[in-house]
Amino acid sequence: MTLPADQIDARIRRLRLLLLDVDGVLTDGTVNVGSGGEESKAFFIRDGAAIKWLQRDGLPVGLLSGRSSGATSRRAAELGIRIVWQEGADKRRGLDEILAAERCDPIEVAYMGDDVLDLPVLTRVGLSAAPADAVEEVRARVDFVSRFAGGRGAVRELIERILRGRGRWDALVQGMLD
Repeated sequence: MTLPADQIDARIRRLRLLLLDVDGVLTDGTVNVGSGGEESKAFFIRDGAAIKWLQRDGLPVGLLSGRSSGATSRRAAELGIRIVWQEGADKRRGLDEILAAERCDPIEVAYMGDDVLDLPVLTRVGLSAAPADAVEEVRARVDFVSRFAGGRGAVRELIERILRGRGRWDALVQGMLD
């Protein structure tokens, strides 16, 4: 159900917040657990760079995860992400709490998720997105499907699409050249 470019652009123009799932979106979904119980995840550096670009452009980014993780908290802190919800599988409640705190309407939010746990959020927001390797039930219901897998550039592609839709991409690239 991906939308045509002009409809995506119309939705991008009203965005006030980008929310991202973590496992399967910002990571490939792998969680490494050491013998002492320590957990680690791999985050794709290009996704992080794009998050910083979007924040500098004035669009806040938040994380909405179904599981609590120190690795997620640390990565959020590194990227300056202040909206971090890791309070369980009820992502609908998480979205409601974030909307209230940020004083946003669902239509002003973009969200990228990859699994059925994300459907209650994906079906409520103004712009829904998924990585290429999201489950079929998600890919069939979102507005935008990345060409890239979770943890391998899906977030970067979505953010580039948002920046292009806001008319900011060319200036960002030119700023890198200056």
